[in-house]
Amino acid sequence: MLELIKESHATHSIGIHFVWCTKYRHSVLVNGVDVTVKQTIGEACGAYDWKLNTVEVMPDHVHVFLQINHTDTPCDVAKTLKSLTAVAVFYAYPKLKGNKFWGSGLWSRGTYYGSVGSVSQEAVMHYISNQKSRG
Repeated sequence: MLELIKESHATHSIGIHFVWCTKYRHSVLVNGVDVTVKQTIGEACGAYDWKLNTVEVMPDHVHVFLQINHTDTPCDVAKTLKSLTAVAVFYAYPKLKGNKFWGSGLWSRGTYYGSVGSVSQEAVMHYISNQKSRG
């Protein structure tokens, strides 16, 4: 559940669903690599003050649902998570880089971003369209 966060000059509830894949869709996120990815995401969320709601690591892609700060952009959050997890995985499993990724990065360039809110699109549109009639 997304919580409403109140700060001195902002009130926000920003939930984002991220999905990203391994480069070449290699199914390498198994046998402990998945645990390293999950741990690194959890540590990053703690360090950056993001609320991690859930994370699931599949053999060739990752799903993350978290609540971010109003000053963070989804693109920067994804870049940070992808970078930190790649460094952690290649540090813990150095042979992986040479065997599957030929010296390139762990993750593909693309990322899926989906906003998650506590109200529907229809409710927001209805609220906005009725502002003048509210007096």
